[in-house]
Amino acid sequence: MNLQRARYQQGSLTIERRSKSSPVWVYRWWEKDQSGRLSRRKQIVGQKSELRSKAEAFKAIEGLRLEINDEAGGWSFSSMKVNELIEHFRRVELADSNGKTTRTRQVYVHQLVNVISPKWGDHRLKDIKPVAVESWLNGRPGAPGSKAKTKGVMSVLFQHAMRYEWMTRNPIRLVRQGSLPQQEEIVLAPVEVAALLDELRDPFFTIILLAAVTGLRRGELFGLKWADINFADAEMKVVRSMVDQVEGPPKTLASRRPLPLSTELATALEEWRKKTAFPKPNDWIFASPRAIGKRPYWPDAVLKRHIRPAAERAGITKTIGWHSFRRTLATLLHSSGASVKTTQDLLRHSSPMMTLGVYAKAVTADKRAAQDAIAALVIGKEMKSGSE
Repeated sequence: MNLQRARYQQGSLTIERRSKSSPVWVYRWWEKDQSGRLSRRKQIVGQKSELRSKAEAFKAIEGLRLEINDEAGGWSFSSMKVNELIEHFRRVELADSNGKTTRTRQVYVHQLVNVISPKWGDHRLKDIKPVAVESWLNGRPGAPGSKAKTKGVMSVLFQHAMRYEWMTRNPIRLVRQGSLPQQEEIVLAPVEVAALLDELRDPFFTIILLAAVTGLRRGELFGLKWADINFADAEMKVVRSMVDQVEGPPKTLASRRPLPLSTELATALEEWRKKTAFPKPNDWIFASPRAIGKRPYWPDAVLKRHIRPAAERAGITKTIGWHSFRRTLATLLHSSGASVKTTQDLLRHSSPMMTLGVYAKAVTADKRAAQDAIAALVIGKEMKSGSE
């Protein structure tokens, strides 16, 4: 076999039985050594019990086949299919060592495997046309934001192909897809946040107070440990995010910026630490008693069982989600007169474009004063303890 010819090497896939373990799928191919001679190579793909059919096993090594043929050089990628590109992208870009958060990898895998592959997986890369993708997206159910996310992942996928010189252009860049929401984003008024807090007891009182005053993302909120709180300096560090009970880094580098603690918020946290059974530095601040403190509460369960019923009791008809509190904070900061730069720093946006401008860096005292104003708006100067 001459690998210098413009030929795609498929390789062979066989089942190899082991004396001390279950049968495995083995992939074999030819590879040139440094002297130019061909040698047979092989790699275990996975267990037969996990990859039940040959088609499943071949799908698992599509990314590897791309690398093998790319290194061989000289062959045409005109017959390359989207599924092959997807598998190579997962193998390279979604590896654990790549630096992407667990949640980011989950979003990409869902979009690639469950949305993009079923429609486009068997298409050749050169057959993907912008108008066809645009028509498909417009015909899909769901909100514009979801469709925009699909387009974004698909565009990143084709950028990956360009990076490896398997394509000369990215057809998804020409796809038109709006991302404006069909419904107005949920923002709570200060009186609504106060009414919600009145209906809650700890730890849920402190959870919502923290969410409303700091704008922490839900993974950051439930990923807090007591060691992250510096009561002496009235400061909080955001060093991790818990997504589906899997610990990972915050969303962006900007997300790791320390946050100030308003007086009311620090008092609420100190009161909760006195009540919780898990007050040690390495304990989760919102540790789940059911998990004996080994894991924090599940955010969705807290929202469903405690927050939304409390909102209903308070007469709030809006459908509250965890991101509602982050949007609310941004709105209240703006209405309280905080500068755009202060808002950017408190929300830990990676770019000032997120907060509509570039301002001089706000001092910590300015940030804490802005946060104090929000805390006063939602709970008043006479803070309720949140206890029975």
